[in-house]
Amino acid sequence: MNDDFEAGIDYLRQKKCIGKLIKSMDVPSFPKEPGHFSSLIKYIIYQQLSIKSARKIYDRLIDLFQKKSVTPKNFKLLSDEDLKAVGISRPKIKYMNEIADTFINNKDYLNDIDSLSNDEIMSELIKIKGVGPWTAEMFLMFTLHRLNVFSVKDLGLQKGIQKLFNLDKIPSYEYMLKKADNWNPYQTIACLYLWKLIDGNNFEW
Repeated sequence: MNDDFEAGIDYLRQKKCIGKLIKSMDVPSFPKEPGHFSSLIKYIIYQQLSIKSARKIYDRLIDLFQKKSVTPKNFKLLSDEDLKAVGISRPKIKYMNEIADTFINNKDYLNDIDSLSNDEIMSELIKIKGVGPWTAEMFLMFTLHRLNVFSVKDLGLQKGIQKLFNLDKIPSYEYMLKKADNWNPYQTIACLYLWKLIDGNNFEW
């Protein structure tokens, strides 16, 4: 765990509401996904699925590579039938092929990513069909370990905000963004705790 992550937890611990939550929970795991391509296809699988279901499908996909590297070229060797057999839907197969083609057709794609802002990376990623804001935000969080990302359209975070602030219904985007603004510059860490609040203290992404 890096110093910035620990500093972020200490910072948020002093905040009202989220601080009480942090003090009551274990420190969340914050795995760093290796590989830009493999990360993006993982988050495509995770779209609109439970973490448990998505993880099973992703693990079955990785098995298809038979210990070969998860690269765009190796992905393109898999047939649609192979991908459907492990539980990936037809639209998601199309999106994953779009991502693979993007990397194959642009050898320098994302090579300068460390010099780009979150907004610049988001703008670049969502040009790929099937990669929306949520997928790009997960990439920023778990692949690049950017610590100030908040995914306002994530259902788990919506439920987390609702529970944390004792709301009668799912909050508006405006309400969520206002609350998340109090967690700058460590919104990602707040998200990790909100997911744990909904999915249990032992939850791991």
